[in-house]
Amino acid sequence: MSVISGPRTDRALWAKLVGAAAAWAVAYWANEPLWTWLVGGVAGLDLEGRLGAGIHFFLYDTVKIFLLLTGLMFVIGMLRASLDLDRARTYLEGKGLFTGLVLAVVLGVVTPFCSCSSIPLFIGFVAAGIPLSITLTFLIASPLVSEIAAIMIGDQFGWHIAAAYVLAGSAMAIAIGWVFSRFKLDRWVEDMVFATKIGRLRAEGRVPTWAERVEAAVEESKDVFTTVWKWVLVGVGIGAAIHGWVPEDFFASYAGPDNPFAVLVAAVAGVPLYVNGAGVVPIAEALWAKGMSLGTVMAFTMSAIALSIPQAIMLRRVLKPPLLALFFTSVTLGIIAIGYLFNALFP
Repeated sequence: MSVISGPRTDRALWAKLVGAAAAWAVAYWANEPLWTWLVGGVAGLDLEGRLGAGIHFFLYDTVKIFLLLTGLMFVIGMLRASLDLDRARTYLEGKGLFTGLVLAVVLGVVTPFCSCSSIPLFIGFVAAGIPLSITLTFLIASPLVSEIAAIMIGDQFGWHIAAAYVLAGSAMAIAIGWVFSRFKLDRWVEDMVFATKIGRLRAEGRVPTWAERVEAAVEESKDVFTTVWKWVLVGVGIGAAIHGWVPEDFFASYAGPDNPFAVLVAAVAGVPLYVNGAGVVPIAEALWAKGMSLGTVMAFTMSAIALSIPQAIMLRRVLKPPLLALFFTSVTLGIIAIGYLFNALFP
């Protein structure tokens, strides 16, 4: 059944859109305090304990990602149905690959998303026909070059370290994007990303009506949601199960300054933590205080922010295994290289 049926005036349609946007904004704003009240107040669980923190994290993060999926996919769907995407692609091509990669990094820096929350925008960009190398650059930069992490790193490690963190993360994202641009990777993107109502409308070669754009955007949001919601639950569930696990003793033993493989250990061990910049920098500061080298600390920090098991599970719905493995391997190797570089520059 059509989402929008029968004659409707533009005013009525605008009123519904404004109402839906207001409801979405309220839900997004109330998400964290609501679960804090329910889990900590009503259920009486300790939000600092593992059980309380894990349950709160699962409920909050699941709802947040669901809201981002529906909201961002609708907005991107409307843009795709309304804008001349061929002209946008031509603009990017005319500006050159490097400009496109830099714009992707800039967009990634200004969008305060974690590794999972950036996936809805990534899906929309791929479906819109933006070159895959540019969209993957955004997917790296959005969580990795975190403005929150940069501020906290500047406060706790020094602003020159924060500047080096932003520069190194941005350079790594651009370098990986450039390497990806040398290969034809589109065949490793799942077909569901391209088979959308908006794609069919654009293929008809006409300008859709306002009502058709809204209906197509709603349908596309529903299609993406129904495809990935199970994987969101699985991914966030795994993240919640390991949330708050801080292996400081492990790092002190196996990633200390005397171990030449400390950066490698830190980069790999940071993946399961699934925390954002605000959560990982205090841990990094504690590890640094224990005597861990700065490069090892930065490798741990970047890995925890940019890579996660839930992210891999959700990305599997849009990327085929070869590209998924290539993405994670490239980012991991880039983080390890940055770790050794920091150890050499800031001994």
